Amino acid sequence: MQSLRSSILKYVRVRIPLQVQFQAESRDVLNILNLQLRTCSSSGATNQDEIKERVLNLVKKFDKIDATKVNESADFQKDLSLDSLDRVELVMAFEQEFSIEIPDEEADKLKCCADVAQYIISGAEKKDGKTS
Repeated sequence: MQSLRSSILKYVRVRIPLQVQFQAESRDVLNILNLQLRTCSSSGATNQDEIKERVLNLVKKFDKIDATKVNESADFQKDLSLDSLDRVELVMAFEQEFSIEIPDEEADKLKCCADVAQYIISGAEKKDGKTS
């Protein structure tokens, strides 16, 4: 975009004061940043759906789980046959995927993908200053 502007200005041979150029470029940058911010925070539902999908996909990729049995409510221990060590590995995978830290007492409460997604969503809402 900058090169196009420069080419047009050279062709037209119009000199624009440096201050005006800077203001226009600053305005462009601000418009781009505002657009990115709106896109990132546009819809909580979309972000929640994305988090749920990422959790499900991560669990499906876990090598000790039959991916066909994975759904939001499948219990890690009862339905997916994970022992305590497997669950620790899975929690570590969630921590790495979402760049979070899950305390042991909270990790013990996470029984299925829906629990994990809700934990992550509620943590994100707390960070944003929202209350559920």
